[in-house]
Amino acid sequence: MATPKIIIQGIPYDEKSSYQRGARQAPPRIREALTCGSGNMFTEALVSVDDARIEDRGDFEITEYFDVETITDNHLKTGAKVLTLGGDHSITFPIIRAHHKKYPKLEILHIDAHADLYDSFEGDPYSHACPFARIMEGGFAARLVQVGIRTLNPHQADQAEKFGVKIHQMKDLDLSAIGEFQHPLYISLDMDGFDPAYAPGVSHHEPGGLSSRQVINLIQSIDTEVIGADIVEYNPARDFQNMTAFLAAKMMKEILGKMMEK
Repeated sequence: MATPKIIIQGIPYDEKSSYQRGARQAPPRIREALTCGSGNMFTEALVSVDDARIEDRGDFEITEYFDVETITDNHLKTGAKVLTLGGDHSITFPIIRAHHKKYPKLEILHIDAHADLYDSFEGDPYSHACPFARIMEGGFAARLVQVGIRTLNPHQADQAEKFGVKIHQMKDLDLSAIGEFQHPLYISLDMDGFDPAYAPGVSHHEPGGLSSRQVINLIQSIDTEVIGADIVEYNPARDFQNMTAFLAAKMMKEILGKMMEK
């Protein structure tokens, strides 16, 4: 068997969700949509993700929050890139801590309705509303670019200014203005970045969001090495006819294809 170049890990964890639980159920539902036979295993660039270099290692039981970092670190030590199926967005902080050891100049493309820059939320500094505050204050990313934001408030705006975060809000979105990335890139895709019309299966329905085509085009336009990614905040309990599962599976294919490019 070929040595894996990309490892898929499932992190069924939603203990840091602030509104509705259910994201822990997402990883197997995304895999089911990907392999059910409704579509095929090719990206739009004709790259097959049914490839021996991609190894799905299944879901990992999380008993303590920072277990996520240990699991990710162990996979990165094999030399592979890692794509994570979450789970709530809190998992991105320990995942990025693991990546920072290997990629000290890491950039992040964060697609979301929410900036997730709270210093603390409901008394928890590790809430799913806080991962990017923890990442930036710890110096774990050289640059953070956020796309699709439409819930900014004064506190998070101040946090973004403090940490030098570039936010492309939906109210004045111009995808052509995002520009190029200069360093190894990590993609963090929160499924509520999509408009609820495309992704009803999320805990936080926030109208006025991105279309599926906009996000696909954005990912396909990336011209630097994508070294890791996560897909988070899909809540199957809120889905309608598996629409969000199939969208997550589509995004999984396109991101894997981009990760295989370089």
